[in-house]
Parts: sequence; C-alpha cells; structure tokens
Amino acid sequence: MARTSTKTLTKKVPTPKAESDNQKTNFRFYDNRQNYLSFINTCNEKSAISKRAGKEFQYLHPVAPALRVYDAGMGDATVLSNCMRDLHQRFPTVPVVVVAKEISMEDVRIGLDKMVDRFCEHPATVLVLTNLNYADCRLMPSDTAAAAAMNWQEIRLEGNTSFGYKEQLESLHPLLAKGWETQTSKVSGNPLFKRPSVVVIYRNDHRILLDAVIPRPGVQNWQYDFVLASQPWRARTSARFKAEKIIAPLLRSLAPGGRMLVIQSCGNDPAQEVIKEFWPNEQPFPINRNDILRELKIVLGRDVRHYNLQAQADNKAVFSYQMHALPSEIGGASIGTSTLFAAWNAAVYVNQIEDARLEPIINDGSYLKATAKILKKYGGLHFNDEAFVITRHK
Repeated sequence: MARTSTKTLTKKVPTPKAESDNQKTNFRFYDNRQNYLSFINTCNEKSAISKRAGKEFQYLHPVAPALRVYDAGMGDATVLSNCMRDLHQRFPTVPVVVVAKEISMEDVRIGLDKMVDRFCEHPATVLVLTNLNYADCRLMPSDTAAAAAMNWQEIRLEGNTSFGYKEQLESLHPLLAKGWETQTSKVSGNPLFKRPSVVVIYRNDHRILLDAVIPRPGVQNWQYDFVLASQPWRARTSARFKAEKIIAPLLRSLAPGGRMLVIQSCGNDPAQEVIKEFWPNEQPFPINRNDILRELKIVLGRDVRHYNLQAQADNKAVFSYQMHALPSEIGGASIGTSTLFAAWNAAVYVNQIEDARLEPIINDGSYLKATAKILKKYGGLHFNDEAFVITRHK
C-alpha cells in the first residue's frame, strides 16, 4: 500500500548522424541549467505559450464537481501560473484541480513560489505535483511495485494570506528533496524518478468544499478537461515515440469534450539561420505536427474515432516569440557582446545543439560575427513554434 500522509501547515562543422530514440547519450540539452535559465529570461516563449493556451479556454465548459487540468511539463510554472490566472478570470467560482508533472526538483521548488498568489485569488484550488510518467497521468501507476512504493503527501495550507502560504510552501523543500530524487536510465540516459511521488496541496479552510475533488491514493475515476503538452520531448525523437509514449496516454485521460494542446518548436526562423551558418545541413526539427498525427492515428487504432485529429494550416498553427532586446541594442553600429551571447545561447538551445559541437565554434569566436549578421538582417531574433489541438468527442 502506498505510504500516505496528511500535513497541516502555518565555423562549419560536420553534422553527426541522428541518434536513435534508445541510443544512450551523455548530452541532454534541457539538463544544462545555465542555458535553460538564460533562454527563459531573455525570450518570451512562456508568455506566448500562455496566450496560445488561453485561446483554448473559451471552449471549456466545466461540469461539476471541478475543472481538471493536466500540465505535461510544469517547468518553472510560469506558463502554468499564467494559465491558472486566465482560468480564474473565466471561471472565478469553479473548483480547479491542476495536476502538474515535473521531474526536476529545482523546477518544482521554483514553481511552488509562483503558486502562492493562486491559492489567495482562487481559494478553490487543488494543486497536485507529481513525477509520475505520462502513462500514469491519472496518478495511479500501472506497475504494481511502483504503486506499492508510492510517496503520497497531502498538504493543507492554513490561513488566508500570501505571506503565510509562502512560508508554508517553502517549508516543503525538504519533502521535495526526498520525493524528487532521480537516477539515470541505463537505456536512454534520461532521468528517472527513484520513487513515484504525488503531493496534493489545498487550503484547509476549503477542505469540505473540495472534498469530492481532492485526489487520493487508489484508482482514479476522473478525467481531464484540458491537457497542455508544451515541448514535452526532444525534437529529434521519432514521431512514433511521441505519439505512442506521450500523446496517446494523455489523450486517453481526456474527458468527453476535453481538449489537448500540443506545442513544439518548428524552426524556419532567424534562430535556425544562425545554426545553418555553421551546420548548413542541420535539420533540428525533422518531425512536424502532421507526422505526429499520422502516427497517432496508427497508435490509437479503432479508438481514433473518439477524437478529432485534424491539423490546422501553418497560418493558424505556427506562432512566434522573440528574444528581448532594446531597439538601440540591435539598430546601432555594433551589438553588445552580452546581447550576441544571449542570442547565440537561445539559438543553440532551441535548436538543441550538443555542447561538444559548440566548443570549436565558441573557442574561435566566430559565433559572435555570425549571430550579429542575423540580428541585423532581421532587426532582432525570433523563433517559431507550432501548435495543434486534439479534442475528444462528447
């Protein structure tokens, strides 16, 4: 039986061959914390994704007892917190259950800091943090050993002030350090949790109101009204893997009338031009939304009749975001080194270029000149993402 507790708190370089899904590798672009932090603090992708997700909320029609949302990769919770604000604006009195998956303990810690005001503004909120796999998005591991080892914590926040909530959520850090320990997969090199963990957080003064929607250990009989899967994979991963291991399990968790928004990088932008200055044959984004949907139809089989899998045209599916820079930084006679470095870092991060391939470029300084050329050509740096929506028929 899972352990459960309840707490109340106060130059050109040759391009290597593409790696297979199961090839073990020491490089994972999103494990470079410094590059990640530089990217998210110099580009507005998270804001653009939040706005794109908000367009889907107009089609949501909550039914009792709650609106249920699943975030397939919380990250630092910037997107999630923005979406929760939007949902409050639309449904101010509807109980909301948000399940957020994240494997990084550091992101969970940062994400909690952004949830303080959510419990104040929308008191009928149940926030669930978990490291469970996509196949177990409804908080019940299919593996019996994992289910037996489940670390399930229920946290009741006391009081009604943001300062009090901040102190109580910060006190959870030791609990997260134990529940979010990871190990490296010997097959894929991916980080895996050592122990499946679920942390359920809600306001104690709304416990009775939320009693019917608070997740508890065991078989869950509820489904999601909205699923957000933003950048949940490495771009070069095969369409079959994306469809079978990520999208299909999440789709099957949708409630009738539920919607799933999938977002991934798609290139064909100035950032990719920076990369092609050194690797002209590089194809960072070989799998587009149509490839994924074709594979998804095969994976779903007869169940495909329950879903709408139509992709929109580029003019509706593709949206852009930018790197922050003052006009004077780009339009002057020269561009500052810090701006060039930020632009280069963002370009190689989004296009997922391995550190080993970057070293000779960085050592000779040629990347600065190439980056400056692209910035001046376009008056800045922007990136393209593509989105597609899958709905379950009512």
